[in-house]
Amino acid sequence: MLGPGIWPAVLGLLGAALRMDGEREGGVPGQSTGRRGAKKIGGNERGQVTGRIQPVPRCRAMTQPRACQEQEDGLREVTLSTQRLRVLPPAVLSNPRLESLDLDRNKLRSITGISKLCNLKRLILSKNEIVDFPTEIQSLVCLEKLELNQNQIRVIPEGVFSHLPRLKHLRLNNNRLGALPKDLTACQGSLQYLNISNNLFRTFPQPVLQLAHLQELHVQNNVLRQLPRELFQGQSLKMFKANGNPLREPPSEVCAGGIQQIRNYFNQLQHSSGQEDKRVKTMFLGASLAGKSTICKSLKQGQTKLVPKEERTVGIEISEFRIEDFTFLFWDFAGQLEYYMTHHVFITPQALVILVINLHMYQTNDKTFKELVGFWINNLSMRVPNSVVLPVGTHVDCCREEEVEEKRCDIMAKITAMLMERKSNLAHFIDNLEGSEEPEFYVDQWERLKEMESCTLTILNLVAVNCTDHHDIKKLEATILEHVKNEELFPEVVRVLPPVYRQVEAAIVDIAQGEELADHGMMDLQYLLSKLSQCEHLANLGRELLQDILRYLHRVGLVVWYEEIKHLESTVFLQPTFLITMFKLLVRYRLVQQLESISVDTLIGEHATIRDRSNWVWTFKSKAMLCHRAVRALVKHQLCSEGMRDVFEEIMGHRPPSRRGKLFSLLEHFELCLEVRHAKALNPQASEFVPGKPWETTRGQGESWYLFPTYLNQTEEVSEVWGGDHPEDLHIRAYFSPEIPEGFFQRFLVKACSFYSTHWVAKATCLLISNGKPLLIKENNQRAYSYLELRCRKPAGRTGFQFAWDFLMAVVFTIQKLAEEWPGLHMCMKTPCRTAGCPAELIWPDMDGTNAMTKEDIKTCGTCGHRFGAELLLPKVPRQLEEPPAQPSAHYYVTSYGTTTFGPSSIHINRQVRRLPPPLALGPTLMARLILSSCSRNEGVLLLPAWGWDTPSSGSALVTMLLPEIPPPLRLGAVLWVLPVVVTALFFQNISSE
Repeated sequence: MLGPGIWPAVLGLLGAALRMDGEREGGVPGQSTGRRGAKKIGGNERGQVTGRIQPVPRCRAMTQPRACQEQEDGLREVTLSTQRLRVLPPAVLSNPRLESLDLDRNKLRSITGISKLCNLKRLILSKNEIVDFPTEIQSLVCLEKLELNQNQIRVIPEGVFSHLPRLKHLRLNNNRLGALPKDLTACQGSLQYLNISNNLFRTFPQPVLQLAHLQELHVQNNVLRQLPRELFQGQSLKMFKANGNPLREPPSEVCAGGIQQIRNYFNQLQHSSGQEDKRVKTMFLGASLAGKSTICKSLKQGQTKLVPKEERTVGIEISEFRIEDFTFLFWDFAGQLEYYMTHHVFITPQALVILVINLHMYQTNDKTFKELVGFWINNLSMRVPNSVVLPVGTHVDCCREEEVEEKRCDIMAKITAMLMERKSNLAHFIDNLEGSEEPEFYVDQWERLKEMESCTLTILNLVAVNCTDHHDIKKLEATILEHVKNEELFPEVVRVLPPVYRQVEAAIVDIAQGEELADHGMMDLQYLLSKLSQCEHLANLGRELLQDILRYLHRVGLVVWYEEIKHLESTVFLQPTFLITMFKLLVRYRLVQQLESISVDTLIGEHATIRDRSNWVWTFKSKAMLCHRAVRALVKHQLCSEGMRDVFEEIMGHRPPSRRGKLFSLLEHFELCLEVRHAKALNPQASEFVPGKPWETTRGQGESWYLFPTYLNQTEEVSEVWGGDHPEDLHIRAYFSPEIPEGFFQRFLVKACSFYSTHWVAKATCLLISNGKPLLIKENNQRAYSYLELRCRKPAGRTGFQFAWDFLMAVVFTIQKLAEEWPGLHMCMKTPCRTAGCPAELIWPDMDGTNAMTKEDIKTCGTCGHRFGAELLLPKVPRQLEEPPAQPSAHYYVTSYGTTTFGPSSIHINRQVRRLPPPLALGPTLMARLILSSCSRNEGVLLLPAWGWDTPSSGSALVTMLLPEIPPPLRLGAVLWVLPVVVTALFFQNISSE
């Protein structure tokens, strides 16, 4: 029989069931609890604020929970970004005291009702679908910050800005604007920031000239040909960006020097009228022995000029010549892969690229095309995607006439197919982002892809020439001239310059060609100024104006002056070819043979022996490293062979290396080598590190070593130190399309290893150590499957996750920053699914640095259906990693209709068994689902811990907790089903207690 203590619990259970079941007939349903990680602010696509969601003050929602209970009309700041809103929620519009509203990354096409927010000071409407400028904004008379960037606005009507006298910040970039309203001048007393970049402006908008307090102006990537000098007459403007425009006056090379250089440019034009300068940088690219040097020299000399094989280009050679009134600056790039590492320093946009192809070597198959043509087209597409490329076929005298035509057609068809494949791939990436469930998270990536889609190489018809035929050379010259005169192809070929620019250039050319200048062409900046001042027409030339002109000449490629490199800021290379000579001393074809050929006299001069030379060769072959003595001996050997030993100490620095030479400054600046320091202990003489100030490193007493990543081999050392991949590792990938550029990973190694001093490197792998934590980077560069893989061990605890993701993101941003040097390169971050064998990958949202990567705590794979903590897939610190406290041990009672068993928890049952944990541990939702699933399948076996239900309140509490999660039609059935189970459990509990 049941004891008297059981009946109160049973009665409480029935009472609660009857009360809850009454809700079916018209009672108030219980509110469901939100899922973990749900957004605090949100709405559906109709703009209705859903459920219990209320706008929460962003700055206080987490730190001051009581602030969430304030009345809605007291809120000052609301963030509704990434909510897929199509209209504004009424709850927002009913708050007239609102001062800040963030509607970034939604689906808004209009903002009807915004005029009600008369106290609004900050309105963010970026990355929506707005086509018509919202005129209701004119009612927001208190507005100070307005962002409408990355929409589809074409026209801004008059009469809006005249009502916004307090507006300080205005972003209109990435729209389709071609003009600004005249009433923007009404903001002349307040507007400080204006961004109209990435629009369709062909002439500079005149209202901007009236903005007397404007401090920052962005007009990049429009179609501007000229800038007004009035813009730079005032002193308020502090930052100005205009790159990406086909500017003639002032030229882009002048604008790149900053506001002061632009002001100086216009000041010079006030004293004399500008002169047109027609200059074309022409780059000769192609595989080794294609005939680049022969064509270059034949064009320059106006006659055929064969270049013997032993005189082929080593590095880059530069020459200049004129055709009519056009000045051509020829840059002849060596074709060997080793030299390609230096090409990124000199390959620049706005140039004519002549791609030279040896038709005699060319075969109509994919392998030959990739080696002789595809490699260069691919890299040009990534590096300078807006370039004009003229393919030139050589060695036609070694081919039949029909063979030349067949190969010409094959080359042009394959190039066209390459460009079509690239366009198709970009369209595929765009479609994927547009078709995703949350496209608002990928707006920046989408716009980047659309920009890349609009930038494509212009491939001219292939010209076949016989380099030994003077008529063919003249035909090529006429073809080049015809194309450079086409303003659609070369909108920036004509530049307007003050006369002093041309005068200084002519004087520098005279000095460079004079007998007084040494062969290396290096000159101190102050000495150059004194030499130029001796010219009668340049007697008043100042240092600041000279620096402006040198910056311009450096950008057009006539001289080289690296003012950003501390050790070179006072050195001007009047002959850039010597700079190339410095590069090719250590970045060259067959460097090992150069090491082995160092003479005994050179070794003795560097206090080295033949055995030392053998050790240098072995270390270089195995580890791609050279010690300081080896570098000195190698450079001295090569300079002596070229008759330039007099510049050795200036290039290399003195021994001991207390002062660094120019060579290492150049190599490290362009990330071609890395100094490896062997620090055995902390240095008490080290200078103090102060953020924001240059930090002079103290050189150790031991000999320096230099790593040249280009020459690394793939070894197993990195894998051995790493210890193999583990399934639980944090694992992300940076994908590249069309491929990882040649030399990209090597430059990344220099960047990363210079920051993380503890590292192991190989040709395609790198292991970085920070605070004892390892991070592995692996390169996989296959066609249509190119990525860098990053792995680190799964951390434990919140602090561990914070450090792990900080470490990973530091490396990701390094990769991202380097990738920006290839404007035609698409990079996308993804995280593979953690389920073994699942091919799915999670695409990362935009990394804009303003919003959290994800607000969710759980991510579900759409392919395998498995759920994972968001901190395992995206940069996020988990809310709580600690395991819940262990529950007290309990005996479990197995019940089934017709059979009852009890005993310890280690029982064996052939039928399916479910265990219901304490309700407060997993919550009522999961418990209700367990009950419903058992009811629906009539499983009839249930495990219940002995909870001690001996009071009416406990039984009532259980039902009250469970039933709100069960649909009303099933509630009574669930109670009737569970009641016998509870009664039986209480019966055995009563027996055991007796």
